Amino acid sequence: MTQHINPNRPSLNLKDYERVGGYQAVHKAIQSMSPEEITSLVQKSELKGRGGAGFSTGMKWSFVPMNGAAQTKYLVANADEMEPGTFKDRLLLEGNPHQLIEGMIVSAYAIQANISYIFLRWAYKKAARLIRHAIDEAYAAGYLGKNILGSGFHLEMHLHTGIGRYMCGEETALLNALEGKRATPRTKPPFPQISGLFGKPTIVNNVETLCNIPHIVNKGADWFKNLSVGADAGTKLYGVSGQVNKPGLWELPMGISMRELIEEHAGGMKKGFKFRGALPGGASTDFLVEEHLDVKMDYQSVAAAGSRLGTGTMIILDDHTCPVGFVHNLEHFFAQESCGWCTPCREGLPWTEKILLSIENGKGRTEDLELLEMHTKYLGPGNTFCALAPGAMEPLQSGLKYFRADFEKHINEKKCPWR
Repeated sequence: MTQHINPNRPSLNLKDYERVGGYQAVHKAIQSMSPEEITSLVQKSELKGRGGAGFSTGMKWSFVPMNGAAQTKYLVANADEMEPGTFKDRLLLEGNPHQLIEGMIVSAYAIQANISYIFLRWAYKKAARLIRHAIDEAYAAGYLGKNILGSGFHLEMHLHTGIGRYMCGEETALLNALEGKRATPRTKPPFPQISGLFGKPTIVNNVETLCNIPHIVNKGADWFKNLSVGADAGTKLYGVSGQVNKPGLWELPMGISMRELIEEHAGGMKKGFKFRGALPGGASTDFLVEEHLDVKMDYQSVAAAGSRLGTGTMIILDDHTCPVGFVHNLEHFFAQESCGWCTPCREGLPWTEKILLSIENGKGRTEDLELLEMHTKYLGPGNTFCALAPGAMEPLQSGLKYFRADFEKHINEKKCPWR
């Protein structure tokens, strides 16, 4: 299955969506399946979260308490797509918002949530307009609200537009923002599945993850698993940005190679540009280089190569772009977006950014490379409150590994060779 995502395609309204099979999964799930059967089906499908972490979706749902007295539960769609280089969810939201809404209805039924939110990036104005309209259509058709399809299941859905903080992509910071608080991460445990939004059981899933749910319910777990050509199940939205002939977004089988994605779908490098490396899954992933071009783009294979699949949206580094400037630009972003909650991230990221700026401006010292390497360790996993700083260190640590000669040249020549 290969499908190029056309950003200019008009959004489907409810009637158009129903005409191509939309909301059949809602009918099937609510009228003929129990919540436990849906969760089990999603577990068997081996769907992993498409927001970057790659955790089993069905297993995540299974942690929500289903016994005891009835209580309020929440389902939240994370549409706060602020990872640099990532643009996959915007195309889903603008092209077919009803697919997300259907996925949320089925998912909410599976965990017996009766209130749901779409947490949307502030800059996605077009998506906000289309989602509001789609939610209104779904209410009018009886897919949202009280007693959906006469089943006794109720679900309210709300659109919440964020104020524009990268930190809101972390699920517990997102929940704090929804509660009207400062967007800082929470201590875990308790995990949101037990105590999330307003202290109630909550599931937070990425937009792409939720959009897979209707198709799994309609066609089954084996169908979904067989779409893949790699170690992980299903298809994936892959994106490529940079100096390629056809930058864009494609739905492809999970596990295609980096080489196929770049050379066949993105049309290869532009004339006069050579490939030097790529961040395979957005700004917070480690560089992979030419020796990795045949690595399969699935969670397991990319991890074995020393990086993460992340969001699956690749950023290309070419031979006309300064690696030091490239990494500095990313670290500048991460330093700005730190919530300041923990000292290593609050102090370490600005320090890292200033060192890189000094090197880029020809004022670097040899010992600066040791300082940068120190930061990659002390801001790494296990030393900060959340994953923002460890993610920020991934392009830096791999940049020092693969492009160290470029860093040294800046220091020795006291200038950026690309200027």
